[in-house]
Amino acid sequence: METTHLIILSPHLSIRFINNIEARNQTLISEFILLGISDDRQLQPLIFSLFLIMYLVTILGNLFIILAVSSDSNLHNPMYFFLSNLSFTDICLITTTIPKMLMNIQTQNNTITYIGCINQIFFVTTFIGFESFILAVMAYDRYAAICHPLRYTVIMNSFFCGQLILLSLFMSMVNALLNSLMVLHLSFCTNLEIPQFFCELAQVLKIACSSTLINSILIYVVAFILGGIPVSGIIFSYTRIVSSVLRMSSAGGKYKAFSTCGSHLSVVSLFYGISLGVYISSPFTNTPKKTAATSVMYIVFPQMMNPFIYSLRNRDIK
Repeated sequence: METTHLIILSPHLSIRFINNIEARNQTLISEFILLGISDDRQLQPLIFSLFLIMYLVTILGNLFIILAVSSDSNLHNPMYFFLSNLSFTDICLITTTIPKMLMNIQTQNNTITYIGCINQIFFVTTFIGFESFILAVMAYDRYAAICHPLRYTVIMNSFFCGQLILLSLFMSMVNALLNSLMVLHLSFCTNLEIPQFFCELAQVLKIACSSTLINSILIYVVAFILGGIPVSGIIFSYTRIVSSVLRMSSAGGKYKAFSTCGSHLSVVSLFYGISLGVYISSPFTNTPKKTAATSVMYIVFPQMMNPFIYSLRNRDIK
């Protein structure tokens, strides 16, 4: 009876042992495949040239903003301190994704290592969150300048400005670290193709074999908290700004007050408008080409346009 009992249990133990080995092997992957913008080889030189130009324009434009702010003493104030940090963030964000894409096109090798993919997720998430916080901080700066002009230098002192930047960066990095660590616990099977030109968190979750419920809950909870704080701050600041400006008796004063917010409002509209558009259109972008194309809109386009907005619409930068 005991021998028969062992014979019956042995296959179950073997199956369980094999499944455990397979489950462990699922996570032991070395690389992912980035499908990119297009798999048409004839279009690769055009795509390479286009993205190289966009990358160089973004780098040079944002470097111009940073150099202008750092070299001109007239621009040494909180508004341009935050603007230089925004430009630095734009450079970091686009550098996290585009150079790898260009290298893949040049070498005709669309792979990215597992560690490289995790790093991309971390840095992309960090810099997108950091940019969102900086836009909120810039809105608060405009609120302090317009609604409390006599106390502006006291409120927005250099120590407080530095604290705002460090706190924003810290919260963004914590969010990115949590999401990256959660990806490390996922298992991946044979489908390792990511329909993107970089490792986007949402696309990596889609190809995972194991349950991504906890990851999805974390994304939505953190996005609601960390995304809600900047958006609420921007709405609050501009609500108070509009209320304060409408109480002004001078038309010239109203125009001057609104003109100082024009560039920031344009950047905020571009950043959140494109992000909202990508989010709304995501259910309809069910092909790799459409998915990659929509990501260009929020990973590349706003970062390229920000220097033009602030240089063309800003008298001090001119």
